[in-house]
Amino acid sequence: MPTVHLLIKGKVQGVFYRKTAKEIAETEGITGWVRNTGNGDVEVMAGGSEEALQAFIDWCHVGPVRAKVESVAITHVPDQLFETFEVKHG
Repeated sequence: MPTVHLLIKGKVQGVFYRKTAKEIAETEGITGWVRNTGNGDVEVMAGGSEEALQAFIDWCHVGPVRAKVESVAITHVPDQLFETFEVKHG
């Protein structure tokens, strides 16, 4: 299953980005994880079909209503299998 690593920059913490990303991922059939970074960004590892990944990436460029996404760095990584999509803390 194709897998991408995303680094989302902007006003993306404290705006329910991770919670909403999980909801969108589950709707699209995406597996993987999302977490906040120590410097105010959000990091995502996501796997799914090409179409589902593109829909998820498109959403990541916008984010939830209160977010102000400045950029999304996309890195294609070796295929990985995840069972679910989870919010990582810490």
